[in-house]
Amino acid sequence: MSRDAGGKRGGKGESPPRKVSPEKARDKVFATALKILAARPRSESQLRERLLSRPWAEPEAVDACIERLKELGYVNDRTFAESYANHRVNLKPVGRSRIARELAGKKVSRETISKALDNVFEEVGEDALIDRAIEKRMRTYGRPTDQNGAKRMFDHLARLGFEYDLIVRKLRALRASIEEE
Repeated sequence: MSRDAGGKRGGKGESPPRKVSPEKARDKVFATALKILAARPRSESQLRERLLSRPWAEPEAVDACIERLKELGYVNDRTFAESYANHRVNLKPVGRSRIARELAGKKVSRETISKALDNVFEEVGEDALIDRAIEKRMRTYGRPTDQNGAKRMFDHLARLGFEYDLIVRKLRALRASIEEE
């Protein structure tokens, strides 16, 4: 058999896809959703998009599937966002805005992101995270000794997603401690 432009196998008189009963379609969508979620957690929008990308998935079956998964507790954007943010904060010191950007890329609503980040950063303060990031940076590159070194440190902390005011305050305190020594 040869492959067509879409990479699918097919022969010469390929028949159109058969119509499947609504019950079987729902079962197939549900099974596929469980396989997708077993691979890794996803937001509701990500899961919907993945399911609708299947050629046999009907929008009604996908909606019913997602509602059922919500009832079972397998799909919940709030817990997804909180666990994702907790994981990212424990993995590497990153700021609020970077995690918010990443969650927005995962198609989580702004309101859900805000609530999740409030909960996560209530437990772990951004001050403690930026201190960890500064210590780690100084172990690798040493203390910034000139204006260019301070700018590189500032840029690094900004890429990690820390707020401008917090970065400036911490770098001023770092400069003051260097001048005292």
